[in-house]
Amino acid sequence: MVRHVGSGHRECAFLALFVFACGGAEGAVTGGEAGSSEDTRSSDDTRSTENSGSEDPSTDAGAMSSETDTSEGEAGPSSEDPAGSTSRAETTDGGETSTTPTGQTAQTEGPESSADTTSEAAEETSSESTGSTEDPSCAWAVHDPDSPPAVLELEGNLGTHDPTVLAVDGTFYLHQTGLRIYGKVSDDLLQWEGLPSALQTWPAWIFDAVPGKAELQTGREDLWAPDLSFFGGEFHLYYSASTFGSQASCIGQATRTSMVEGSWTDRGPVFCSSTGDRYNAIDPNIILDDEGAPWMAFGSFWDGVAMIPLDEDGFAESDPPVDWLASRGGGAIEAPVIVKRCGMYYLFVSFDACCDQRDLAPYNIRVGRSLDLHGPYLDREGVDMMEGGGTLVLEGNTQWWGVGHNTVLFHEGDAYNIYHAYPADSRGAVLRVAQLVWDAEGWPISGGP
Repeated sequence: MVRHVGSGHRECAFLALFVFACGGAEGAVTGGEAGSSEDTRSSDDTRSTENSGSEDPSTDAGAMSSETDTSEGEAGPSSEDPAGSTSRAETTDGGETSTTPTGQTAQTEGPESSADTTSEAAEETSSESTGSTEDPSCAWAVHDPDSPPAVLELEGNLGTHDPTVLAVDGTFYLHQTGLRIYGKVSDDLLQWEGLPSALQTWPAWIFDAVPGKAELQTGREDLWAPDLSFFGGEFHLYYSASTFGSQASCIGQATRTSMVEGSWTDRGPVFCSSTGDRYNAIDPNIILDDEGAPWMAFGSFWDGVAMIPLDEDGFAESDPPVDWLASRGGGAIEAPVIVKRCGMYYLFVSFDACCDQRDLAPYNIRVGRSLDLHGPYLDREGVDMMEGGGTLVLEGNTQWWGVGHNTVLFHEGDAYNIYHAYPADSRGAVLRVAQLVWDAEGWPISGGP
């Protein structure tokens, strides 16, 4: 289904990520690397990346090995408890609640077919009532008014922008915007250590495919908004290659067969955009349909967020059919991530000005839902996301700024909203992990900011 919107384009390109792949794998989310990267976008819609993570040089990824887990025998993402059985919550001066995870394990929600694709049905029925009563995901991350979702207390290497996370055999791998894609790793979602960049050498094809990238004096080897997924017996790392404010962009991918052994091998471009297209080919997110086929949501500004089919190896055909999912008529929308819970697909996006642009409307996370992967996605008020709709999930406060570019992780019946935010007294973005729950009407509620 191809849906059309007005052609109002904005000469800028903001990036945001997420990434969660359903089906076949038991949990997927991504992130970044040691030395923490800060990715900023200025008021003229430009984007730059600098290393601004932990001030402790001991957390620099360059001093860490590329793999911290030497176990063998992994066959793809699996479910294990990343934390102990105790929890703790405390309130800061800003009213923010934080806690530690309790008994959470990665879970995969395999896309399921939808019986009703009308916008009226998608709005008037809750995810609990429209999904199969036998769907185990209906019991995941249910809101308890007596125990509201909280923010986890994180330590270690936390400098992060545009995180994506993948859970594999009890280990959480994160990639993020930065020099050839920064990385981190955690055994419990709480303590994070840096990893070397995912790509050890710069993919030469980018300099030919992305005009101006080779001429940049700073940030020339920065890659943006990655997405981790698992399908076809391989792990896939998608990433964005672009320059500030440009629509000449490409999404590339790298693959590997194990997260413990070996390394990422770059496979080249997957899909590109050019000046004059309705979309900008950055901010990829992979989801599998009911048959296990991969689809890629993507987009930043211009006509908004779109989705295309991929082949079994994760590549797009030369002129793929396009599903349009969300738009603000050329305004600030980006970083799509799609997950499925209890028979409903949820499309998360980020609105407004990314990063540390404190003179503009700040980044915030929105959501809509649909019974069909291809939409239409409606917000809680029934407004189509193609018409600018989107229910607010999370925004900043006096302590945190620029909250956005999230990913969603399901883990042992619980869910997490993983995103970046800027401390009010700092210029560098950091990793945030908040509990995510669904209310009785089937709408997500996030801890945070």
